Amino acid sequence: MIEEKELAKIVGTTNVSREPETLKSYSKDISFVNSVRPECVVRPGNADDIKKIVKLANETRTPLVPVSSGEPHFRGDTIPGTGGAVMVDLSGMKKIIRIDRLNRMVMFEPGVTYGELIPVLAKEGMRFSMPLLPRKTKSVVGSMLEREPVVMPAYHWDISDPLGCVEVVFGTGDTFRTGAAAGPGTIEEQWEAGGAQQEAAGPTQFSLYRVIQGAQGTMGIVTWASAKCELLPRLEEPFLVGSSQLDKIMEMVYWLIRTRMVNECFVLNNTNLATIMANKFPGEYQDIKNSLPPWILFFNIAGYDYFPEKKVSVHIHDMKEIAQRAGLEPVQAIGKVSASELLEAVQRPSEDPYWKLRGKGACEDIFFITINDKLSGLVSAMNNLADAAGYPASEMGIYLQPIVQNANCHLEFNLFYNPEDPAEAGKVRELNTKATKTLMSNGAFFSRPYGENTDTIYSSHASTAAALKRVKAMFDPNNIMNPGKLCF
Repeated sequence: MIEEKELAKIVGTTNVSREPETLKSYSKDISFVNSVRPECVVRPGNADDIKKIVKLANETRTPLVPVSSGEPHFRGDTIPGTGGAVMVDLSGMKKIIRIDRLNRMVMFEPGVTYGELIPVLAKEGMRFSMPLLPRKTKSVVGSMLEREPVVMPAYHWDISDPLGCVEVVFGTGDTFRTGAAAGPGTIEEQWEAGGAQQEAAGPTQFSLYRVIQGAQGTMGIVTWASAKCELLPRLEEPFLVGSSQLDKIMEMVYWLIRTRMVNECFVLNNTNLATIMANKFPGEYQDIKNSLPPWILFFNIAGYDYFPEKKVSVHIHDMKEIAQRAGLEPVQAIGKVSASELLEAVQRPSEDPYWKLRGKGACEDIFFITINDKLSGLVSAMNNLADAAGYPASEMGIYLQPIVQNANCHLEFNLFYNPEDPAEAGKVRELNTKATKTLMSNGAFFSRPYGENTDTIYSSHASTAAALKRVKAMFDPNNIMNPGKLCF
């Protein structure tokens, strides 16, 4: 076990805490993962501090749990998986190291949140490809490492996007730079030579970033990351399309993305859209929901520096032809929701309280990747499971996000519940467990397993789990990095 005085030598006494209320806050989150109290919290200020902490942890065989986002947390990945753990809180590492507008890149430390990065990029005429309404306290590095889907599929070329390169301290204590950042030379020397740390793959054929992404801190601790950005449009025209038929909606989505007409593009059911747009519950929420069709497609057509009006007008003309073939009608408002208001909302982090907590105070998410052909069947299966469990399917939020140029789709079910109601919480917990097994058998691919269902998911992929354990043994031989997560 690491002694407090040894950590204090590295980061200073004010950056080590064993205060009971602080430890309690790190011991649980808004998930069904069992509470485990950490031994202490350490707040490093730079990469050198992190390297020294990892070295000390190896010497004393002390578990380390990295965390970079502020509260609230949701998925159990930052709750210690074993006793005696030290929380490595990276939220104070907030340097935006470099903004490169020419190459549309930005480099920053893990403590930088969406609430902090978005306005800084906007001043440079750039924007970041975000997930759907992330909370303001969400670490951008943490989000990219978790491979959270982004709302602009036309710019999503690889499942790793928008992540570029990272610097990581592995569980061995070794520091490594991935992709183009690996060399030759220092980062500063690469900048002088015109390098921008854009390419994630490498060095050579060794795309190490794929080992780090989705690992939930079980391989090492990232000290900075570079990420791809986009330019701010000069002109935008957002639209909504409503329908009771999901297949029609997805047909239009297919052509919009294939022809690269749109920036933001996603599908919500009326429960989720009303939850996002409402300020008062249950009154305003119910009024909005009652005014909406079962499914709503949102997309945005944008024009940039050169002939923005011409580009937007041509794309609107072509978009209407696609809609007509699908038997749908794009409009700028449906019921009590306007497309412009929704666009404004999704281009920034969620207002407080976080949108998933506004209605009942807690939310359990079931999400996975699938292909468009299986969407309707998986939605029907989940609706049946929810009704059978006594959780009304009409109260369940659904979010569909095309990813990687619409090669596949992120499908997410949001189960809102009152955490102070043990019966309702128990019902959601049981539904989550049963749904995971049923959805897997119907073609759902859980690429990012969290919490109680991790064992169920990995037990169906024994060869993958065995390979991951061999990789873990190379990069974290003493099993100090967030033990108890994934299959480790």
